[in-house]
Amino acid sequence: MATADLLVDLQDDLATDDASNTLGKLKLSPLDEKSWPAENDNDEDLKSDKECSPEIVEPPPNLKWDDPFYDIARRQIVEVAGDDNFGRKVIVFSACRMPPSHQLDHTKLLQYLKITLDKYVESDYSVVYFHYGLTGQNKPSFGWLLEAYREFDRKYKKNIKALYIVHPTKFIKAILVLFKPIISMKFGRKVLYMNHLGELEQFLKCERMVIPPCVKKYDDTISASQKCVPPVQIKQLPHQQFGIGLRALRKKDPGNRTIPQVLEETVDYIKQHGLNKEGIFRRSANVCFVREVLDKYNNGIPVDYAVYGDVHLAAVMLKTFLRELPEPLLTYELYDQVVSFGGVPKNKQAETMAQMIQTLPTDNYTVLQYLLIFLHMVADNSELNKMTPSNLALVFGPTLMWAKDAAISLSAINPINYFAQSLLLNYNAIFCQM
Repeated sequence: MATADLLVDLQDDLATDDASNTLGKLKLSPLDEKSWPAENDNDEDLKSDKECSPEIVEPPPNLKWDDPFYDIARRQIVEVAGDDNFGRKVIVFSACRMPPSHQLDHTKLLQYLKITLDKYVESDYSVVYFHYGLTGQNKPSFGWLLEAYREFDRKYKKNIKALYIVHPTKFIKAILVLFKPIISMKFGRKVLYMNHLGELEQFLKCERMVIPPCVKKYDDTISASQKCVPPVQIKQLPHQQFGIGLRALRKKDPGNRTIPQVLEETVDYIKQHGLNKEGIFRRSANVCFVREVLDKYNNGIPVDYAVYGDVHLAAVMLKTFLRELPEPLLTYELYDQVVSFGGVPKNKQAETMAQMIQTLPTDNYTVLQYLLIFLHMVADNSELNKMTPSNLALVFGPTLMWAKDAAISLSAINPINYFAQSLLLNYNAIFCQM
């Protein structure tokens, strides 16, 4: 069970002598005048600061040197990591990748963060903040934090469903307490503390995230010291639907159906009740309902979406099914071609995509064609549902393709989304050539 301490309970969480000492270092003055708590070399929370220097990474291959945000983007402080277990986009912020403050333009960092979020804030999304690596040298000013919170107006806060703070310290909890006067109770409930990556695994797939190596190393250290119990491997159920390959699903289906049960039932329900629903595929569903429906499918229990009365639930289950496949629908084999597809001349793109799709296994090809026909129907109703091919690509790109041996970085997600959009826009031309 994950430790999910909520911001609304921070005062209780900090009711220790050490925390009281930390809070005692804060000025009792208006919030605008507050500064960071003074650092003390004896503070347990600051030991990681002494052990971690800013992580240096290679610039993304698709990043152009004349990009206005080149100096920010090359450090990969902010990344997009696909979807969480409930179909919400995940934005990752890694403190360990921030250089010393004098080497970073924090105003530009804030602008870059807003530009990244602007692509996803119309959908439900989550943020993962890796706190390890924030040091006395690279932490931004308290005034910058306050400015950042005020810059992110309701447009950004409305659809954020969770803020996961990984490896929190009493220090960061104390800082959050300072913000309590301006943080709404509703937003406070979205803040959850993850003491180690094993707890975060309940909410998203860590292996598909961009987790800095020093964060993983630190997590191994604290997990060993805390004697964390590794997650229990769950045996596959006789009626398992999620996490099973398409060929295996077809073979064990009594009717040998070529379209998996989950995909067929969710698509049928959305066709009847969701084609005109604004934001379809961009909204999350009740977490308890998601788990309940998933369990029903995996245990062979019939699912009636009408009982739940929420078409977004069917949309989430469709995305979850595709995301839980052992291999992406477009297959690992096509990954490099998909990521580099942007370099194909416009007049050759339909032909190139047709050639790529022809290499898919029969089951993947059949399911992809079925899915694209359906997504075309959704896009045809975009005047009402606001789901244009571009918006659908943002949702389905990372669901159709991800890397085999590495998490998807922001530099790879954009080309993947471009390929997904091209599939939708050139659907007729692609399949006419087959």
